[in-house]
Amino acid sequence: MMYFDNAATSWPKPHAVCDAAASYLGERGGNPGRSGHRMSFEAGQTVDATRCLLAQLFNAPGPERMIFTSNATEAINLALKGFLSPGDHVVTSSMEHNAVARPLEALRARGVGVTKVPTPPERGLDPAALEAAFLPETKLVVVCHASNVAGTINPIAEIGELCRRRGIAFLVDAAQTAGCLPIDVRAMGIDLLAFPGHKSLFGPQGTGGLCIAPGIALDPLVEGGTGTESESLLQPESCPERYESGTLNLPGISGLGAGIRFILDEGLKRIRETESALVASLMEGFAKVEGVTQHGPPSGAERAPVVSIDIAGVDPLEAAVILDSHFDIAVRAGLHCAPDAHRSMGTFSRGTIRFSPSFFTTPAEIDACVEAVATIASEFATRGGTR
Repeated sequence: MMYFDNAATSWPKPHAVCDAAASYLGERGGNPGRSGHRMSFEAGQTVDATRCLLAQLFNAPGPERMIFTSNATEAINLALKGFLSPGDHVVTSSMEHNAVARPLEALRARGVGVTKVPTPPERGLDPAALEAAFLPETKLVVVCHASNVAGTINPIAEIGELCRRRGIAFLVDAAQTAGCLPIDVRAMGIDLLAFPGHKSLFGPQGTGGLCIAPGIALDPLVEGGTGTESESLLQPESCPERYESGTLNLPGISGLGAGIRFILDEGLKRIRETESALVASLMEGFAKVEGVTQHGPPSGAERAPVVSIDIAGVDPLEAAVILDSHFDIAVRAGLHCAPDAHRSMGTFSRGTIRFSPSFFTTPAEIDACVEAVATIASEFATRGGTR
């Protein structure tokens, strides 16, 4: 299979990731912080090592500020629901994934004010338009680093500086950028960084995290056993224990650590350059196919490794089925859990066909993908199209 669905989850994984996860299950085991035996200590070392790698990758203030979650969605929910209270106001963009939009809608029903700033999918969020939406009670700004539909990259450093000047906390959804674009939480003024482990960090599914800046306190989503302060019925105040009740996903965290080591060894710059070249080639090829419309930033502009298209006369879901069944190409079609983004793009309610290559995609696969789309476009043009 030619896999173009890395925006959903990356595949293939580096061999070291598979080996690390399997090794934990088959050879190591143990529960960190819960026992006094050697395997428990080794499990704790695995968790600590992965925290340190994450802190290095994102230039976090310290590894203890890296909180493990099961995915970016859980991290975003922890940040939003742990930080906002009735009467607070939050500003976001019109290009957000439902991982942001749905918890905000739930918070709106509980008395939190929410403003969505119209965001052009070609250029991203305008900091001036964002600032114009601030109110005296604005407590938080939450935006995606890059759109999972259009690939549009928002000016995170500018927004972070604006939030600093206004004394407003800043939450970034890095689902599409952690591991493929540089992220420096301190230089960019990011107070809360939510990220998945299973996408460009090359970790297993069921992994993710939240980086919490010093001075930011959240109410935990879950209380329970942490392996520390067991004599107290109150949840610990210290990081990371306050936010990590219950047993952690040690096979996943072990694999995630291997994925981050792979990125650091290869170099984020090389990964970014490789993926950018693949995306440029893909867009150049699609531009030559009659009947194909591309969405998001124009050719030559910076974007995340995501390309969404329409094929004239072809329903996106039907196109995805044809690509899979006839060409052995995996893509994602529809609304991509981001209806607000598709409304901003003018592609609601049918959605688009999304292609998301990765560092492991080959130029030959790009060529095959373009040829497959050209064949579908030509075939449906000959038929006169279908709905």
